[in-house]
Amino acid sequence: MQQNIEEKNDLEIRSLDAMCVNESQLQHRWYHNLKYLVLGILFGFIFIKAEIISWFRIQEMFRLQSFHMYGIIGSAILVAMISIFIIKKFNIKTIYGEEIIFHKKEFNKGQIYGGLIFGLGWAITGACPGPLFAQIGTGATVVAVTLISAIAGTWVYGYFREKLPH
Repeated sequence: MQQNIEEKNDLEIRSLDAMCVNESQLQHRWYHNLKYLVLGILFGFIFIKAEIISWFRIQEMFRLQSFHMYGIIGSAILVAMISIFIIKKFNIKTIYGEEIIFHKKEFNKGQIYGGLIFGLGWAITGACPGPLFAQIGTGATVVAVTLISAIAGTWVYGYFREKLPH
């Protein structure tokens, strides 16, 4: 009983932080992850067909020359808002019956700085983390440099995370 209370307190404390909290207690065999691989490949094809991975489309967006990317991003935000509303209203659970919990996050100025750095990197490289693998899959192997840089940046942040103001 005491351990459950400690785990719940730990979850509440971590949910207030900027980290992703995944508390699923389910254990699956390795092949259960194949569905995510298939969905990821399908998602990559959609990115390619929608021209989301196009360096030229991304440059058009940052130069305010085309609505294409803004329309896609806006549509994704709208779909997410509707989905979250439906999940909350009807108390929808995961396919394994687990409750979906949304935690409130506090706004801080670091989110502005992080967003600016992210946007600058996106504009310079023509790639954001989502489509990196699709870009590499289409033969733009130079994007591997961006992928390695993104991984290195994530590692550096994780290493210094406790020392940074949040």
